[in-house]
Amino acid sequence: MGIGEPLDNFDYVMKAIEIINNPKALNIGARHISISTSGLVPRIYELADKKMQCTLSVSLHSSNNKKRSEMMPVNNAYPIEELIKACKYYIKVTNKRISFEYALAKDNNDNLDDAKELAKLLKGMLAHVNLIPINKIEDGAYTKSSNENIIKFRDYLNDAGIVATIRRELGSDIDAACGQLRRQNLK
Repeated sequence: MGIGEPLDNFDYVMKAIEIINNPKALNIGARHISISTSGLVPRIYELADKKMQCTLSVSLHSSNNKKRSEMMPVNNAYPIEELIKACKYYIKVTNKRISFEYALAKDNNDNLDDAKELAKLLKGMLAHVNLIPINKIEDGAYTKSSNENIIKFRDYLNDAGIVATIRRELGSDIDAACGQLRRQNLK
């Protein structure tokens, strides 16, 4: 996650999963494979129709179009309404839970109003929210939310019936977490 869009390379990703899953190759069960996407709606429908047992992870990061478009320009092509419709289709066809990735950025998408909006958006869906403390990137637009806000956000979602967990942070202390290495490499 963080660099590239697997569903932009759909046919090759499907072939790779077929090989990884094959008993004569790596023999890794499909339920142990996660496909991550920024939200390419047509490909989510296509993936659903394949009825694979992989986990689908969708980078959401906001539950309203204005904030999501600022963080993720792909939202301009596939707004939240279309994305959620595709995700509901995926769940209906596969009966599999979707993992929504939500990077929390201080004073941007990490307050209680954002949590309420997200709970309303995902209500009734077979979903899990993976809260990600955003990594500090030199000269980046976003900074990490406070631990207090992250915990309040998670607790609100859980109390609202949306399963939410906080991703464990790895590598940010040495600037080696998601997005940090790439940013350094671009200098």
